[in-house]
Amino acid sequence: MAAVLLAFASAALLGAGVVITQFGLKTIDPLSGAAISIPSFTVVFVLLSPILLYGDTIVWRAVPIFAAVGLVYPVLATLVTFASNRALGPVVTSAVGNISPLFAVALAVVVLHEPLRPMQLAGLLVSVAGVVILTVTRTPDMRDWRTFALLLPLITALIRGVIPPVIKIGLEVWPNPVGAGLVAYTMSTLTVLCIERVRTGTFIARGPTAGRLWFAATGIVNGAGTLLLYAAVGAGPVTLVAPIVATYPLVTVALSALVLAHVRVTPRLVLGTAMAVAGVVLILVG
Repeated sequence: MAAVLLAFASAALLGAGVVITQFGLKTIDPLSGAAISIPSFTVVFVLLSPILLYGDTIVWRAVPIFAAVGLVYPVLATLVTFASNRALGPVVTSAVGNISPLFAVALAVVVLHEPLRPMQLAGLLVSVAGVVILTVTRTPDMRDWRTFALLLPLITALIRGVIPPVIKIGLEVWPNPVGAGLVAYTMSTLTVLCIERVRTGTFIARGPTAGRLWFAATGIVNGAGTLLLYAAVGAGPVTLVAPIVATYPLVTVALSALVLAHVRVTPRLVLGTAMAVAGVVLILVG
């Protein structure tokens, strides 16, 4: 039950982060935004770490695992997503990227030997199909693209799918989601700041104050969601956690309908939401 609640909370924050990002993107490009959002949460994390880690002993064998996670997620996922958006547009990028729980569950079954019951598998497939329906729509901005460009969102989905099982391995060595998140986010911050330095010649991302504040808020919300993901993976099997967290577009769609004027409730949206929810119910029952 703890893993389920943590996974739902993680999905809620990650879904909200997507909506908040839209306001920051009005004035700052995605890569510079990442150079603001990721360090923002890291600063908060570092300031709170003496309290959050008080009395715990660091297990140094787990640190390289979490550091490796930080080099890949969220930094590499952000970079590949940006390239995918340029090549394919946001519609195809989102639709293909939402198959990440398939990778997560497959890896958990093969590497971690977690059980996968038939009803859970059915729920996973239904939920993924529902989320894909939510994100796929025909819009005038869909552009021409080559088939091999589909590798970009597939790489993003693979990254997001591989991360939970790897975190699980690290948490078996040092069962402390806070420590895991601190190490990973520190590495992500160093990586994204170095990338910003190469791109723009400065470690400090440029942009108007309003955009910086929006991305700082995005970083804190996404960081809290990621930390809850770590906690959920530590509390339960990846085959349960990953599909629930992957339903974060439900929150994104709901909040978008409330705060973004261009989002309308359509039969496709209702169908996709119903399938995603039904899939989660099957996973929980299974």
